[in-house]
Amino acid sequence: MLDLAILGLLGEKDRHGYEIRRLLRDELGLVTTVSFGSLYPALARLERSGAVEVVGDAEATVSSSPSTGSLSGERAAARGLRTGLARGLRSRKVYRLTPEGRAVFARLLAEAPSQDDPRSFGLRVALARHLPPSARLELLERRRAELVGRLAELEVATTGPSLDSYARSVVEHAAEGVRLDIGWLDGLVDAERTRTPVTTDVAP
Repeated sequence: MLDLAILGLLGEKDRHGYEIRRLLRDELGLVTTVSFGSLYPALARLERSGAVEVVGDAEATVSSSPSTGSLSGERAAARGLRTGLARGLRSRKVYRLTPEGRAVFARLLAEAPSQDDPRSFGLRVALARHLPPSARLELLERRRAELVGRLAELEVATTGPSLDSYARSVVEHAAEGVRLDIGWLDGLVDAERTRTPVTTDVAP
């Protein structure tokens, strides 16, 4: 899922790591816990596979620190300088989506998730403008069919004689959430069926 999100963001424009992390959290709102410890290995992996390339690496500007007058102070200043330099260089490495990366993005976006994962589906909806109309409609209808099946299971479960009032309330609450999701999808499906294709219905 992280690869899909990164490729989708780079398909819009070249970006550096800090900007990618901010957009994952603030705009897509789906990968809220992504850290640089997972983001940069993912970018390196995508770079090795040829899906992205580095197109810029601005030099970090380093200013000399005044002498502190103590050995421990000088060592602390040196450590801070090295850390700041590493962070500065890392934050300024700019990544670009390659033609191969565009093909990988289109494939990942169109394929069905291997399991029922609301976050994965939400990410695909957030990036659905890059799908052709028929693929968008298929994505929405497939998810709706999954939720209809899930709702049927929950409704049967609420009638189970072994459930006490507390357990039944939890199952009913889950069922209500699924009904809301189905209603949301019904609106998206109706809009998709009546929408005139626009120029954004292309791969990034």
